[in-house]
Amino acid sequence: MGRERVTTTAAPAAIGPYSQAIASGALVFASGQIALGPSSGQLVEGDVQAQTRRALDNLSAVLEAASSSLGQVVKTTVFLTTMDDFAAMNAVYGEYFTADPPARSTIAVAALPRNARVEIEAIAVRPTA
Repeated sequence: MGRERVTTTAAPAAIGPYSQAIASGALVFASGQIALGPSSGQLVEGDVQAQTRRALDNLSAVLEAASSSLGQVVKTTVFLTTMDDFAAMNAVYGEYFTADPPARSTIAVAALPRNARVEIEAIAVRPTA
């Protein structure tokens, strides 16, 4: 089973030596997304809810480029710079994962790239030919 690099201009370009996602067979491993604007590459302004929306929109774009979607996500990991943001992040997260939400871990970290407040990564399935 091979590896396929997934890229899209509908999400921010990688800001380091990594891929937006790697697909292998029926699985897609999406790198963590922060709230960077796809065209500007700048962190969106606003609170953790605004950042969660942008991060999930970016994640959705990467998954679509891999012939998958948020509805096909089986596992996410959410990184927060403070657990004080958990309830606000969770409210937005619930808007994106309404039915049969994926398994999830939420981890507090000391810092994230570009001083983001939230980062979300995912593993999803996709149809195979």
